[in-house]
Amino acid sequence: MKNSRLVLLVAVGLLAGCSRSTFDVAADRVSLLKRDAEWADAASNGKDVEKIISYWTDDALVVPPGQPVVEGKAAIRAFVADSLKIPGFKIHWVSKEVSFSPDGQLAYMRGTNETTVPGPDGKLMTIPGRSVTVWRREPDGQWRCAVDIWNAPPPPGK
Repeated sequence: MKNSRLVLLVAVGLLAGCSRSTFDVAADRVSLLKRDAEWADAASNGKDVEKIISYWTDDALVVPPGQPVVEGKAAIRAFVADSLKIPGFKIHWVSKEVSFSPDGQLAYMRGTNETTVPGPDGKLMTIPGRSVTVWRREPDGQWRCAVDIWNAPPPPGK
């Protein structure tokens, strides 16, 4: 009786260990970079606010340069909609480096971006940037951005 309980406990422990999610770093890297590129294309297209914001978590933080932090889906929706109303506004980015947490539930990426907006003289100007995004694997298995921050790169030669 004692041995059968021990065997049962070991079996349950093994099954519990097997049920933990494992991840394939190479496959998840490709998947996350693809998802990020799809998001960048949706943002660059600038036509579907709901599609653009679907890539952020419900509790996401957006930290744009020189502006207040934007927190949560409703505030992000308004931020995106207002940005898309700016005449000539365009944004695009490319992320290249992915680093994962040991359990594969979080990742961060570094990238570069370009934002086009009207300059002080009204003419469109393109501003280069660099970014860090923190992604979280949501309960539905989909990666979504939880923290999105960007700023200006250093001047050339620095």
